[in-house]
Amino acid sequence: MSRAARLLPWPLPALLAWGAGWTLFVFGQRLGLPAWVALALGTLAGVAGSLATGRWWRRILVAAGFPLSLALSGAAQFAAWTWLLPLGLLLLVYPVHAWRDAPIFPTPAGALAGLTRAAPLPPGASVLDAGCGLGDGLIALRSAYPQARLQGTERSWPLRIACALRCPWARVRQGDLWRDDWSGHALVYLFQRPESMSRAWAKARAEMQPGSWLASLEFPVDAREAPGGRRLPVAAGRTVWLYRVP
Repeated sequence: MSRAARLLPWPLPALLAWGAGWTLFVFGQRLGLPAWVALALGTLAGVAGSLATGRWWRRILVAAGFPLSLALSGAAQFAAWTWLLPLGLLLLVYPVHAWRDAPIFPTPAGALAGLTRAAPLPPGASVLDAGCGLGDGLIALRSAYPQARLQGTERSWPLRIACALRCPWARVRQGDLWRDDWSGHALVYLFQRPESMSRAWAKARAEMQPGSWLASLEFPVDAREAPGGRRLPVAAGRTVWLYRVP
């Protein structure tokens, strides 16, 4: 759960985002902006608000709430093509092909505090957050490895830009974590889905140097594929699974 989600109990984030969407839409119309611009502003408010919620289904509800409510209310008439605009904004932040991976699970603050002792790294070692989203994982990795060279890969370019602004001390690039070359990293961190872990371990074994580490928040690799995995209980009842490349 993100920090904002902890401060604002559900459904308050949704109500605030929807209210902001309607406010920007009405304000834009009163300023005389084209209807499609006002629609884009309202949708953008919902998309931005969705990033502050924790669970993926809540993110979709928050992001899609304003355009759906506007369509159902009949408060404004738009050309048919105009409704492609909110859909496009949603797909920019939440690309369809990215849903094969984790739909933006933020790493809780302090969740990686135990990594330093379990997987010590020399100063200047390269650490990758594969699928860095808004940068919560990079922030947690920086706390654990303040002397490491931190890098992040994110498929969505709006999230990549937001992450780079939020984490200027890291090298954040847009790309597919499965097409990335992991060979130069001493540790790769993931917060993915259970179904992704076998693929991640196969990629780590194929590309990473012997003795390097694969760390996964919450979800382990099948014990038959990686029998030497270590389970590290960390903050907020979370678990980090740690694997050393043979």
